[in-house]
Amino acid sequence: MRLLIVEDDRDMACFLQQALQEVGHVCDTAGDGDTGLSLARDGDYDVLIVDRMLPARDGIALVTDFRAGGRQTPVLFLSALGDVEDKVEGLKAGADDYLAKPFAASELLARVEALGRRREGAGAPDSPVTRLKVGDLEMDLLARTVHRGGVKIDLQPREFRLLEFLMRNAGQVVTRTMLLEKVWDYHFDPQTNVIDVHVSRLRSKIDKDFDTTLLHTVRGAGYRLEP
Repeated sequence: MRLLIVEDDRDMACFLQQALQEVGHVCDTAGDGDTGLSLARDGDYDVLIVDRMLPARDGIALVTDFRAGGRQTPVLFLSALGDVEDKVEGLKAGADDYLAKPFAASELLARVEALGRRREGAGAPDSPVTRLKVGDLEMDLLARTVHRGGVKIDLQPREFRLLEFLMRNAGQVVTRTMLLEKVWDYHFDPQTNVIDVHVSRLRSKIDKDFDTTLLHTVRGAGYRLEP
């Protein structure tokens, strides 16, 4: 997707851009509200990510003026203002979602993907998923079982959680940051090889005795599960 990030904090803007580009999105940035509004009006973006407190024109004014032109591009507000009243004000201004700082990168990515799907015209939400399937690899979330080609694969709880996350994001690059936050609940990098060890163990169980490799390493980026 093509995204516009309107954020005056350079460190935060760089963090957002890196996290989103790691998973394949194309990002433009603006450091103030006037520039952001101009880019938003002229560019064909899938999602706008807008900070509330901006120089020149704050986020509320930016989104209000953007919506006044009849544009329907989904908008995600980011803000250190996280009270209910602040969220209500942001949503009433025309935002589709509101994420308070600090936030986990994995949650940001999930919300951006959801807004992107909404723009593509996704219908009503599906029924809760109880089974995942990638190629001949199948996971039953209720029975907590995994089979490949009809062969049962025994996994430890952490391996099961790791595989579930990979299967839910099948075909996409899953970064180290995403795994630390979603599988290990770390919001920092402990600088250990814990991910490498678990991925290696998981690969030996789901790929070693089969003809086709499912779990791929994407050098410099992370991992991808696909047939």
